[in-house]
Amino acid sequence: MARPKASSLSHSEWFARARTEDHHLGPRSPLWVGGLTMPHPLPLEMHMHKGMELGIVLGGREEIQFEDLVLDLGPGDFWLAAMWEPHAWRPLTPDTRMPVMIFLPGMVEETVPGDLSWLSVFAAPPGVRPRTTSPEMRADVLRLGEDLAHEIEQQPPGWQDVVRLTIVRFLITLPRHWQPEDRPRRPQISTSDLSRILPSLTLATSNLLKRVDPADAARACGLSPSRFHHIFRQTMGISFGRFCLRARLAQAAHLLLTTDETIAAVAEQTGFVDGSHLNHQFVAQYGRTPAEYRRRGQAGHQRPRRRSIATPVR
Repeated sequence: MARPKASSLSHSEWFARARTEDHHLGPRSPLWVGGLTMPHPLPLEMHMHKGMELGIVLGGREEIQFEDLVLDLGPGDFWLAAMWEPHAWRPLTPDTRMPVMIFLPGMVEETVPGDLSWLSVFAAPPGVRPRTTSPEMRADVLRLGEDLAHEIEQQPPGWQDVVRLTIVRFLITLPRHWQPEDRPRRPQISTSDLSRILPSLTLATSNLLKRVDPADAARACGLSPSRFHHIFRQTMGISFGRFCLRARLAQAAHLLLTTDETIAAVAEQTGFVDGSHLNHQFVAQYGRTPAEYRRRGQAGHQRPRRRSIATPVR
């Protein structure tokens, strides 16, 4: 079940409060699996990460929030989150059970060369992405989810390959359940473009203490500066420089809400010259000073906790 957002957070505050998760994804480890049996209760966890996310609810109920959407999911429901898309989750019942998979687009691209139609479901706004719509589809999703959960829990020989292939099968058949009129009219994003700029995203989010030279980012992606800037803006919707600044400000906002560090110390840890520099950039992005942001948000903010199982799949 979907309903309008319950949160009054602005777009920028979603990015600020969403913790950047590191799932150690890379060419040799393009998939991370987690979730399954969830402790309850848990506070709402807001995060974003460089991989795409697929979660399937097998038991209980799970709440997933996006900036403009709240999903109340039960057995046989699933959710999709795009790369670097802020979203939040929490189990609503003690018996919530769900496998969660986070993966790089290349994992699918390598398995089905040339077939990129599956990527459109992630490029769509959360409100029009596919979801379970019939008893037959619910039964299929539950069957697939149970197969995934069995492989992840038991880990028999070759389980990693079974999990990858099961995810790929689900993703490439998912558009069959998505009515054409629901699809957004926007340029299609190519998995090859996402894969090509991935080194720059990793570079930006792992070097928050200093400014990343766009030329270095282009070089890491094996692209000319002009081609890199074109592909990055087309794929991410903003310039590389803006993405880097937003990543540093998001980390600063997270530290303001979850630590007692001084503003000067937060500035030092996130690559700003001093507290004044951070203050200027923070006001421009969030419309309030770091001190005001901390006073308004810290009292109601709870530190997120990790899922009960977390396994990078190589």
